[in-house]
Amino acid sequence: MNQSADILLEKRALRSQIKTWRARLAAQAMAHAADRVAAHGLSFLELGPQRRVISGFSSLPEEFRPWPLLRRLHAEGQPLAMPVMQGKDRPLLFRAWAPGDAMNRAIWGIAEPKSDKPPLVPDIVLAPLLAFDAAGWRLGYGGGYYDRTLRALRARKPIVAVGLAYDEQQVDAVPHLDYDERLDWVLRPSGPLKCGQ
Repeated sequence: MNQSADILLEKRALRSQIKTWRARLAAQAMAHAADRVAAHGLSFLELGPQRRVISGFSSLPEEFRPWPLLRRLHAEGQPLAMPVMQGKDRPLLFRAWAPGDAMNRAIWGIAEPKSDKPPLVPDIVLAPLLAFDAAGWRLGYGGGYYDRTLRALRARKPIVAVGLAYDEQQVDAVPHLDYDERLDWVLRPSGPLKCGQ
């Protein structure tokens, strides 16, 4: 078996392990973690007075909930966007979004902004994940959507990728391949982690 195949097996095993742990989380613990992350906000990025387009994500029921943080950012006047899937093997598109907007239901039941919302190019990408490490390697669901998207955005301009996660999702080392993209930060209930330090 080649090294790439070994790493893919390691990824699959880690996904299963984290999903099993996450499935046991109580709703109250999930809500508390989301509120703690929102209380931190994105002040650690030192955005200053300039407005930056921040892309959130529409969480599935078992994923980390970004909604309190997104509501805070909206109240602070930051323009927000949400991802829209354009098809398999393609990067995500981002459309303008604000709390309360009507949304479409897409594949896997993920909510996406309606097509009349203007496309935006984010400066800051909030990313869901299953596991992360201190170097910034992120384990997603295996579709590669965020890796393709981060690569495409970084080819256009400087961006900041911030994973949202429970502290318990940190592992010693996330198995990765050469097409995987790293996070710059991970925001956890305990606070922000600058990756690669």
